[in-house]
Amino acid sequence: MQNWIETFLEAMYAEHDSSENTLKAYAADLREFAGHLDDNNSSFATATRADVEAYLISLDTRGMAQATRARRLSSVRQLFRFAFEEGWRIDDPATQIRGPRKKRHLPKTLTEAEVDRLLEAAQTTGRSPSDRLRNTCLMQLLYATGMRVSELVSLPVAAVRGNPEMLLVRGKGDKERLVPLSPPAKIAIAAWLKRRDADEDLARVKGKPVSRFLFPSNGKLGHLTRIRFYTLVKEFAVNGGVSPETVTPHTLRHAFATHLLAGGADLRVIQMLLGHADVATTEIYTHVLDENLKKLVMDHHPLAKD
Repeated sequence: MQNWIETFLEAMYAEHDSSENTLKAYAADLREFAGHLDDNNSSFATATRADVEAYLISLDTRGMAQATRARRLSSVRQLFRFAFEEGWRIDDPATQIRGPRKKRHLPKTLTEAEVDRLLEAAQTTGRSPSDRLRNTCLMQLLYATGMRVSELVSLPVAAVRGNPEMLLVRGKGDKERLVPLSPPAKIAIAAWLKRRDADEDLARVKGKPVSRFLFPSNGKLGHLTRIRFYTLVKEFAVNGGVSPETVTPHTLRHAFATHLLAGGADLRVIQMLLGHADVATTEIYTHVLDENLKKLVMDHHPLAKD
């Protein structure tokens, strides 16, 4: 079964250009399913529809979240579809199984005042002037562009050379998009770039390799990790007087979209800026505004009082 998984992952990478995170999710899901089949004296080659349904029931019995169960079934379906197309099986045991429907939750967002406090906190959070300049640049870029965290931390330094008006971002599926830079973001980039280049010059003198990333790190990836940035954002929230439970890097991406929509931006434009393949994904932000408007009326209208 491990051979099936490895071949399937190689195909997903080669044919669909799946991201590293997507491949890791597929691998984890399929290994878990393989373990279930093995425990029940079955395998990918011999599994029946009943085996797949029993696996889904076991996930439900273990209290697995609905979204997680839906994702696990999607991974299993992809594998069996691939196996059928490759001729490894003469049937597809998962093709007619209906999984749990995902509940559509409204994304959590932040007010403009809360974002302002986070941006101010980033300017004063850090052990050194270099850390503070980097933190300011990270936050200004994130809120100005609505980038995904992985896109932000892995941004190449070449993308911001020459004081550009637009930033070229490489997103999911290796697709590229252009996003405009706000004046505060451009100022933050210039300040951080000056300090970063000075630090890199010192490293070069000491014989260390020069980083190609805007936010370099000594870690294995060579750039700031998503986990480290997640903890930084929590620090900004604490220092800025914003509840840490409500703040994540992705919350700021939601804030970017919601504030643009509230300001009158076109939904299609926001779709392009966020890098959404389908405008239906972007439409969720219209529901956020509807909920905020409803709350505003219920909180302040005199006839809404009990």
